[in-house]
Amino acid sequence: MTPLVESHTHYGPSKVLVVGAGIGGLTAAALLAKRGYQVRVFEQALVPGGCASTFRRRGFTFDVGATQVAGLEPGGIHHQIFSELGIDLPAAEHCDPACAVFLPGETTPINVWRDPQRWKTERQQQFPGSEPFWQKLSDLFSYSWRFQARQPVLPPRNLWDAWQLGNALRPDTLLTVPYTFSTVGQLLKGYGLYENRRLKTFLDLQLKLYSQVGADETALLYAATALGVSQAPQGLFHLQGSMQGLSTALVNAIKQFGGQVFLGHAVEKIQLENNRPRFAQVRHQKTDDIWLESADHIVANVTVQNLTTLLGEQTPQGYQRRVDKLMPSSGAFVVYLGVDQAAIPENCPPHLQFLYDYDGPIGENNSLFVSVSRSGDGRAPEGKATIVASSFTDVQAWQKCDDYGALKAEYERDAIAKLNQYFNLDPQHIIHAESGTPRTFERYTARHQGMVGGIGQRLSTFGPFGFATRTPIPKLWLVGDCVHPGEGTAGVSYAALTAVRQIDAMER
Repeated sequence: MTPLVESHTHYGPSKVLVVGAGIGGLTAAALLAKRGYQVRVFEQALVPGGCASTFRRRGFTFDVGATQVAGLEPGGIHHQIFSELGIDLPAAEHCDPACAVFLPGETTPINVWRDPQRWKTERQQQFPGSEPFWQKLSDLFSYSWRFQARQPVLPPRNLWDAWQLGNALRPDTLLTVPYTFSTVGQLLKGYGLYENRRLKTFLDLQLKLYSQVGADETALLYAATALGVSQAPQGLFHLQGSMQGLSTALVNAIKQFGGQVFLGHAVEKIQLENNRPRFAQVRHQKTDDIWLESADHIVANVTVQNLTTLLGEQTPQGYQRRVDKLMPSSGAFVVYLGVDQAAIPENCPPHLQFLYDYDGPIGENNSLFVSVSRSGDGRAPEGKATIVASSFTDVQAWQKCDDYGALKAEYERDAIAKLNQYFNLDPQHIIHAESGTPRTFERYTARHQGMVGGIGQRLSTFGPFGFATRTPIPKLWLVGDCVHPGEGTAGVSYAALTAVRQIDAMER
């Protein structure tokens, strides 16, 4: 171990240090490098991408966490960012249906089609009498989407932020105001649909994926966007090759514009001087060398809990109290299967969601979100396929369990048994099987307790009431799924763009 020394000083463009090479951090780094900043990215893992990275086993490529991408369509957030960077978007196909949802005891799924008219017909058949509810969601989505496209800063933290927010407002934006403090559950009650078990359960399942909480807790305005983005002209996409295509393209862009990316380097502490970030303490994971990196700005692509850990006692008290009051976040148990193609039913959708018991929780293997590779998409050898199945789980249960190995094996057996109700998972069809838990995610992504998906999008934590990219410490920025607009590669990329605009406004 070497003693702490300051890295070389610099002159010229402002130096920005980015903590974490998730999609949010890489996006911020690439845009800042393109705009002339001196950028260095430090990532503790050996591969970039964070929860949107991949790993390989026996010829199979598995997406670690994220398996779908939004925002690739013309005008979408990834399309905007890649256009500014002058690089090509990764090859991708539409997910259609975006998801096929199987409710308990049912063999015909609820298909979330990309075509708006086809989805309208589907939901009218599945949930008779619910169309006024869906039309309200559609209207709120239209207002909110146009508002978001004008790049508001939420929540605003100074006059510049407020000016950007004000410039994004239009008369139709005001139509969303009466619903600012409403949840999806309250809207269901307003339309007399709350007791419709199939509809309520379907919404609970979908919203758990996108907002971490069910219909009773999810903020209505957030839900309208999350549920509406699956339809054209937007849509969800399946990347060719793997999810790693996004991070690879961004890393190449960072290097093209003179930035640097250091993998296997953990930032362990942020040091302040005069209430400004001055240094980041970096540890080389392989050599154990430690040094201080100076910076004019630090962009942290971490959870808000990880940020307060990096700051330690330097964390503003009010900020720390707010973090401490957050509801516990979910973790994920994930099974990764490499299988013969014979295990996959004919015309299997690329994304499926199963609930096995109405009375059980959404999670803990009672519900599974499943992604299946497509023939020729680069994830499996010819005649083979990958199945990635995830379930929400309590992170504390994994932190405190007495026999971790036994619990992990039990969850894996249970998940495979449930998947076998749809797939043909006879032992001879399974070539590779392994699983990941919150402990796994904590080890490889360094996310606090292995949490996934950021902060639940409740009324108290979504949009105007959530955490901001602009932290209470000037020139310290937070990007990722803990800030507006939330989880997913599109959400974290929007947060990154917001932080870049704020840095630009401050520096120029």
